Parts: sequence; structure tokens; C-alpha cells
Amino acid sequence: MNAGKKSWILYASLLVLFWGVWGAFSSEPNSRYGYPNEMIYIIWAFTMLIPAYFAMRGNKFDRRPVAAVYGLIAGLTGAGGQLLLFHALANGPAYLIFPLVSLSPVITVLMAMALLRERINRLALVGVVAALAAIVLLSIPSGKDDSNSHGPWLLMAILICIAWGVQAFCMRKAAVVGVNDATTFGWMTISGLLLVPVAFVMMGDFPSDAPWQAPALTAVTQVLNAVGALFLVMAFSRGKATVVAPITNALAPVLTIVLSLAVYQTLPNVWGALGIVLALAGSTLMVYSDEKSGEDAENSAAPGTADDGADVSPVPQKS
Repeated sequence: MNAGKKSWILYASLLVLFWGVWGAFSSEPNSRYGYPNEMIYIIWAFTMLIPAYFAMRGNKFDRRPVAAVYGLIAGLTGAGGQLLLFHALANGPAYLIFPLVSLSPVITVLMAMALLRERINRLALVGVVAALAAIVLLSIPSGKDDSNSHGPWLLMAILICIAWGVQAFCMRKAAVVGVNDATTFGWMTISGLLLVPVAFVMMGDFPSDAPWQAPALTAVTQVLNAVGALFLVMAFSRGKATVVAPITNALAPVLTIVLSLAVYQTLPNVWGALGIVLALAGSTLMVYSDEKSGEDAENSAAPGTADDGADVSPVPQKS
């Protein structure tokens, strides 16, 4: 396996680092200062411009319609799902919403196997199942919520799960058809900004009485979120969606829990501890399986023969 194909591990690791830290502190503006979630979204949308600027340096913006289609779908499903999540959390219990939403990698994996014909061997399949189980376990809260266990939030949670699963698939599909990382992320940034007026309408009044620490802390944490999103695009352009989606969704919460333990002195519950073990075991199996299959392909492939058709590499690009 060449260095280009192996580099998905690096970008997935950076994603886990940035999203893990972001997850540990992302709730602070709201819980500490009562900053509206819609305002947090608006600031996040503008922080996307920072990694977008650096991603575009030295890269040519792909003006093909196919690049716009997959970039806009990825951006609108991601940003739209985020806005819908705020509304769902205002009407339903978080302890039921997040486990449903966190199953989005299932959608990505199924789409990649059906539409991209990505293959997955038995060892990697065990890792995927372990990672998906870990995602659900890590979403189970330590306390109980008295909120209603039914309502319109259920449909919203299902729609968010589908939207984010489709988003990840479109990132991978864009790479397969030769769209560079910078272009895909550029369209995602544009999509996020397009929904800013919607967030304003959902928020109602501008939080004029919020202390300066609220937007400042929001900006810092959301930069981590935005940069992590860029690393996600880069990981999907180099690795199989059937591997990248479960591994990133499982490991980022693990780092969040570890940081929360260190900073807030909070211990994970039994389900969280089991989720950590499954996430680490599943990700290890997937990485090992991907490396092993790459080595086997190099050793068995004759000169001039095509590699595994499922592992389609994008057109060479600067990133």
C-alpha cells in the first residue's frame, strides 16, 4: 500500500484529536453562559472560512458540476442536520436522540458497499460492528432524563442520522470522481454559510446580553470543529468509507471522555467504559485489516494488473 493510501490513518487521527477536544469543551458556552445553540452554529459557519482558506492555498477550485453537486450535498446535509439537531434537542431527550444520530456510519457503510462496491473482509467487518456498538454505548448517559420518550423529535433524529450518513458518503464519492479536498470543503463552507439566515430565524432574538467570553469561547472551540471537518474530508478522500466512518465516529468520543475525566473529574458509566474498549478494539482491527489487505494486494498483484476495484483512488491532488 502506498503512502497516499496509508495517509487516511494520519488524517483520521487528527480528526479524532480535534473533534475529541472540541467535544469535551463544546457545551461550555451554552452551559456556562446560556449562549444559544443557534448562535454557536452561526459562529461555527464562519470559522469554517479559516481552514477553507488554508485548504484552497495552492489548489485549484474544481468548477465541474459534479464537484458542486457532491460538495453542496455534503455541506447541506451536514449543516442542515446540525440545525435540525438543535430543534430536536429542544423537544426531546438527548439520551435517546444521540444514540439514534450516532448510527449515521451505518448509512455510510451501506451506501459505500452498495453504490461504490467497497469490499470489507471478515476481520474489518468485526471491527466495524465493534465500532458501531461502541458509538451506541458511548451515547448512553450516566443519569436519567424525565423527558418524553416519544414525539416529533424521533423523526428528526432519524432524518439527522440519514443526513449525516449521506454527507460522509458524498465526501467519499467526490474523491472517487476526482474532486480535490479543497473544493469539497469549499462547497461545505458555502453550504454552512447559506444556512446562517435560517439559524437567525430559529434563534429569534440576538443574544445582546451575552458576556464577551461566550462568543470568544465558542469561536475557539468551533475552530477545532471546523478544522476537524477538513481532516474528515481528507480522510474520506484517501480511505474506504466503510472503515473511515465507523473509526472516526467511535474514537472521537473516547478522547472526549478521557479529557472530561481529566478536566472535570467525571468517570464514565459502565456502558461508556465498555464502549471505550469496543472502540479501541474495533479501530485496531479495522486499521490492521486495511494495512494487511494492502500488503497482500501488493504481494499478489502482477505488474500492470489493476488494484482492488473497491479501493478507488482519487485523481492526484495537492492537499
